[in-house]
Amino acid sequence: MKFFVDTADIKEIAEMNDTGLLDGVTTNPSLIMKSGRDIMEVTKEICDLVEGPVSAEVTATEYADMMKEAAVLAKIADNICIKLPLTMDGLKACKALTSDGHKTNVTLCFSANQALLAAKAGATFVSPFIGRLDDMAVDGMDLIADIRIIYDNYDFKTEILAASIRTVDHVKQAALIGADVVTAPPATLKALVKHPLTDKGLAAFLADWAKTGQSIT
Repeated sequence: MKFFVDTADIKEIAEMNDTGLLDGVTTNPSLIMKSGRDIMEVTKEICDLVEGPVSAEVTATEYADMMKEAAVLAKIADNICIKLPLTMDGLKACKALTSDGHKTNVTLCFSANQALLAAKAGATFVSPFIGRLDDMAVDGMDLIADIRIIYDNYDFKTEILAASIRTVDHVKQAALIGADVVTAPPATLKALVKHPLTDKGLAAFLADWAKTGQSIT
């Protein structure tokens, strides 16, 4: 499974990138607003920092305007992935952009039928929103499972990018089902390494080592 971090905070991205475990970055208008930075400036900085795809989202809602914005975003860097809403205009733009060789991320997916359309449009990634479905008392993991079956049935190349991840269990469940990518806030990705028995075991090892009076260096 690929790990993308869902943020526009350069410091957090750099910290995750230094682990060698980061495969890409996703941003959206809300994250850009939270960063307080100019979209072109911060996106270029992110693209220079990481090697993997960096999703940058259009804000237009009509096809022609989406294409204009996509042309501007695509010039930022070679690893830009154009993020588009799952609407008919968004799918039309997706088809045109992928045909021109651009990476695309079709976002705000809430149904298997929508995911099917995204794959038909040639999307590089489709982003089903797990947490937002859970907020409506709908199991978001059921959607991931349905998309996995459909994509495998027809050998679609679109990658399932599990988004709106709220917990470490979301990450585990997405991995068990077979999502290709998970994008999560930095805090959630960092929490994956945590376990009380790991902390307890490490403390015991260090205490015993201190008693030996030895040093490795």
